[in-house]
This record gives sequence, structure tokens and C-alpha cells, in this order.
Amino acid sequence: MLYDLVRQNRSYRSFHEDRPLRREQLIELVKLARFCPASVNLQPLKYRLTADPALCAKIFPHTAWARLLKDYPGPAEGERPTGYIAILYDLKIGPNTARFDKDVGIVAQTMLLGAVEAGFGGIMIGNLDRPALMEVLGLDPERYQIALLLALGYPAEAITLEDPGANGSVAYYRDAEGHHHVPKRTLEELIVGE
Repeated sequence: MLYDLVRQNRSYRSFHEDRPLRREQLIELVKLARFCPASVNLQPLKYRLTADPALCAKIFPHTAWARLLKDYPGPAEGERPTGYIAILYDLKIGPNTARFDKDVGIVAQTMLLGAVEAGFGGIMIGNLDRPALMEVLGLDPERYQIALLLALGYPAEAITLEDPGANGSVAYYRDAEGHHHVPKRTLEELIVGE
């Protein structure tokens, strides 16, 4: 079951915008994150979430998508996320944010696995205009920093996992039909030694 969820949990870049998420669905993901391990158990991460279409529309322009796809501007209108979770560092709890970077990855992956299990999906976005996004989200920069943004919705694309090509490249790409391909290193390449 976990193996299947991990394989289904892809970085989706196209969503059914006509199938909105509900705030309650995002709260369920934060419930999962709440139980994740945290460095020294300080639990300095907080979450700003929205499934409000007007706020989602204000968030989108401050995100960048698919750096490897040079001609891809991001999801077109009608294919944009219908929910976002901003993962925040609470500076009052943990001012040394680098100490908690691994916590961010743990909660992000946990929430995305929860999304897949619930029938939707998302993508982690780190390439953001953070100052503008802080303002859009109404966050106090003296108190919070944005660590990562999860963009969520019902996927409108299929993604194929495959072995690297003959040249060994693991760069993701889209074929002529717009189908997304993600090369993954083989198990034999990943395991070192006996």
C-alpha cells in the first residue's frame, strides 16, 4: 500500500480547476503533519492554508513551475491548483530555521502522501516570490518565514515513471503530446556495496 502511494505521489503541474478542494481536506493533511517527527521535538512549523478561489488566484502569480521545462510557463487557466498549504517556520519557536529544514521535507512528503490517499495530489514549490507571498497571505515577517508551498488539486495529467535513458539523464521532460516523463535511477544504481 505505501509502495503504491509513493509511486502515485508525483509532482503534478496540471489540475482540474473545476473540481475545487475544500478547506477541510487541507486540514486533514495538517492533521497528518502534526504527528511527524520534529528536531528536538520543538515543532516550529506552522501552516497557512487556503482553498478559497480568490486567494488561490492571488497566490499563483508568485510561484514558478518546472524549471527544467524551458517553454512551460506553468499551469494554464483552468488547470491551476485549487488549494495551497504554505509551510512556515515560526521564528518565535525556532529562529535557527536551517535546523528544521529536514522537518519541512518530512511534513511535505507526509501531506502529499495523504493527498494521494484521499484522491488528489500536489507539488512542492520552493521557487517563490516569498516577500510578495508573505503579503498576499497576510503573514508577519517578524514571526514567520515561508519554507515551502504545497500546491494542491485533482490532477489533470498522467505522469510516467521510467528508467534513465541511454545517456543516463534523470531530467524530467514532456513528450510531443504533453505527457510528463520522470526518469528514476534504478535500484541497482542506488544501493552501494553489499
